[in-house]
Amino acid sequence: VTGLISPTKTIGGPIEMIKQTAQSADEGLVAVISMMIFLNVSLGVFNLLPIPVLDGGHLTLFTLEKLKGSPLSLRFQQGVTQLGMALLLALMVFAIGNDLYRHLM
Repeated sequence: VTGLISPTKTIGGPIEMIKQTAQSADEGLVAVISMMIFLNVSLGVFNLLPIPVLDGGHLTLFTLEKLKGSPLSLRFQQGVTQLGMALLLALMVFAIGNDLYRHLM
């Protein structure tokens, strides 16, 4: 948000995860277990973001329904779900593109 961290340097996909895991494997079993813990916690936190396709998005929609007092329209739910899916796909393409760029350059 503040621009202190560059997304192109910090966001990685499956290739970067394999590379980091291999580096931690050279440091021993404790480093590999620490890496696995870090990945699991990161994925858990990411899953709670209020993006409609993720669990946090479902919680947000349930909260909106509760506040509204009636079910949200199917059209609205489909729209926000499609938007959330588009955001996730864009993030995946960006992460894999970063991986390929780093690997090939």
